Amino acid sequence: MKTIKKAYAYVTRMKDETIQLLVFKHKDVPEAGIQVPKGTVKKDETTYDAVIREVKEETGLEEFEVKKLIAEDEWENEDGAIHHRFFYHIHCTEIADEWEHHPTGGDEEQGLIFQFFWISSESEVELIRGHTDYFTRILS
Repeated sequence: MKTIKKAYAYVTRMKDETIQLLVFKHKDVPEAGIQVPKGTVKKDETTYDAVIREVKEETGLEEFEVKKLIAEDEWENEDGAIHHRFFYHIHCTEIADEWEHHPTGGDEEQGLIFQFFWISSESEVELIRGHTDYFTRILS
């Protein structure tokens, strides 16, 4: 089976001297769960470029800094596909506490509305499987 490259963005900010992580839910598709921004790496695209593109497409953010690649692994998705995952730490400043965004990534996202908000610990919400795997490297 072919391995699919995925770029994950742990987008953080500092608020009241606390590190917060950006997460989102689908406004009209609650069964999609709470997630971090991520997406598939395109052919001939680096994972670094992919994570930047995905953050812009999924969040609408334009001003942020890619701090570093914090983890890389291979992971089996529920459908049996093997994902080669790349987790990046991204930092931004002066961001609203909550907002909605229509993702611009393509056909699968057409008509969706993502609702963004910040969390300060893993225990605040339950994210979908695989999205919290490297939280301890960010929220500590």
